[in-house]
Amino acid sequence: MAPSSSSPIPLLLVVFPLVFLQLSHHPVRAQDFFPHAKCSTTGNFTANSAYQTTLTTLLSSTETLSFGFFNASSTVSQTSEQITVIGLCRGDVPKDACRSCLQTSATDLRQLCTNQKEAIVWNENCTLRYSNRSILNSVSTEPNYPLYSVSDFNSDQYNVVQGLLLDLRATAASGGPLLKSATGNRVAGLDTIYGLVQCTPNLSEDQCNDCLEKIFGLVSSCCGSGNRLGLRILAPSCFFRYETNDRFFDPVAEALPPGKKSNSQTVIIASVVASISAVVILLGILFFLRLRRRRPRIRLESEPIDDIGTAESLQFDLETVREATDDFSDAKKLGRGGFGAVYMGKLPNGQEIAVKRLSRNSGQGELEFKNEVTLLARLQHRNLVRLLGFCLEGVERLLIYEFVPNSSLDHFIFDPVKRTVLDWQRRYKIIMGIARGLLYLHEDSRLRIIHRDLKASNILLDEDMNPKISDFGMAKLFAQDQTRADTSRIVGTYGYMAPEYAMHGNFSVKSDVFSFGVLALEIVSGQRNNSFRNEDRVEDLISNAWRNWREGAVSNIIDPTLSLGSRSEMARCIHIGLLCVQENIAERPTMASVVLMLNSHSLTLQVPSEPAFFMHSGVQSDISPTWGYNSTVSYDSKTTDTDRNRQVSENVVSDSELYPR
Repeated sequence: MAPSSSSPIPLLLVVFPLVFLQLSHHPVRAQDFFPHAKCSTTGNFTANSAYQTTLTTLLSSTETLSFGFFNASSTVSQTSEQITVIGLCRGDVPKDACRSCLQTSATDLRQLCTNQKEAIVWNENCTLRYSNRSILNSVSTEPNYPLYSVSDFNSDQYNVVQGLLLDLRATAASGGPLLKSATGNRVAGLDTIYGLVQCTPNLSEDQCNDCLEKIFGLVSSCCGSGNRLGLRILAPSCFFRYETNDRFFDPVAEALPPGKKSNSQTVIIASVVASISAVVILLGILFFLRLRRRRPRIRLESEPIDDIGTAESLQFDLETVREATDDFSDAKKLGRGGFGAVYMGKLPNGQEIAVKRLSRNSGQGELEFKNEVTLLARLQHRNLVRLLGFCLEGVERLLIYEFVPNSSLDHFIFDPVKRTVLDWQRRYKIIMGIARGLLYLHEDSRLRIIHRDLKASNILLDEDMNPKISDFGMAKLFAQDQTRADTSRIVGTYGYMAPEYAMHGNFSVKSDVFSFGVLALEIVSGQRNNSFRNEDRVEDLISNAWRNWREGAVSNIIDPTLSLGSRSEMARCIHIGLLCVQENIAERPTMASVVLMLNSHSLTLQVPSEPAFFMHSGVQSDISPTWGYNSTVSYDSKTTDTDRNRQVSENVVSDSELYPR
């Protein structure tokens, strides 16, 4: 069963992303799209070799990033091999977001292509590759990665797409040495086609034209049809993408420095003018149709007008949902949340779904409902739950999600029997997945979102125990340059709330970082964050973890059922968790730093200061509760609790000052 087809015009698709398929004609889940890596089989390097050291250094040197393009080369001392690394971000992505995407991609390459001498990885906003061949000034269209929508448009629209892409190719190819990218749109009936083409700026005009021409030629053979509503082909040296009624790019790219102009600026300006004209015309049509139909409208409060969209394209019939859930029978109920019950269902085509039915008497529920539809319909990541649609009929407000068979994390991690299923390898994967999902929300998506209610019950686990962040009813949308906000309405779950939010209503990305830290400590310890009795004292989880970490008794924090697994890795996760729950907001790391710390075991960690809400017990250790910024701790597989305690003590004496509170 597909969503209802009662929508009058294709324009109503505008705020919802297309569902893509990979090169094979088998459907895949949206979260499987990125990162996507291709690892060459032409040669391998040895772990901990000079080659790996040189490569790691190059992958970490994104500070030389210039206007979305990065390249670096170095010679391996022992073999004289030349390694070249090239990174390219989409032309409209800001520098900070580009750098973050490349850093994440570097981590992905180290994980997905562990010892290959040549590899490439694609993420939503950037491409990163390296090789021991000369690749800087050569054109490469292999390997490539095609993605396309399941739906077709008519031949007239396809002619519009061809004309748009050819014009954009010429403009991008003639761009300057800093940026070879062009965006634009064309109106096709009641639809608007948005397109972007780009080459690595080190290519000449002829090379860029040649690269784009080759991947344009792949359309008819790679994607089942040339008439797809949306399509992109990603290659090492160039890529293109178009979508129908989805402006997936920011029309205003980062300005070039004075005296260095690119012809792509002309296209950007033209795109803005054309976009505004198209929006005015289409809004007029939409307003006229809505006066006739008066259908319910989904709106996120305080959003700009072009981010407000209708959602009929994802709307399900109420009768279809009733049949799928046996009329919301108790036998189908999966659980109950703060705003209503969740039911399991099955559509006529056999697809399993989860239906969130908001309570009819919930005054807050309508705002949360609108929030989830508007936000989740525009977010796609492997570690975020996927919204399939919604139903808004009469008093019924239903959200339809992909079905995640293993329920939520709290059903496992806090159950004395079920948590034995979560060995350390699975727990580490869950911690990493949650971190990646938050990084996407904070920095890598087109939107910047603060979740505000991250907790174990809002982490769903799929059939492979991969985590998916869910429940975006409390989420807040930030502008790209916004760092914090205030609210008089405190929502969320105590124990996971950052102190500045719980007490003053101040929230930011660091509020989510605090919640992540609590969650990481829960996953490692198997303990809830609320108070519990430990011997002769009553403590909460953060206080217990802080006290044992200060005293060098990290093993007391670790779940006793974790008999196998890297103890140093567990200790490192506890350390990262304590960094995230520090009382001082500025001292908490960003999620980009957290992902880097989780991936790089050789990276030395700062010593955390006292956490927020620390419950001072009558027992004090000899170690001061507060350290300066310069104190650091690193772990290896041979570090014992006693050694770690000695190392921390030495750091306190030698590198830090005591500060009064």
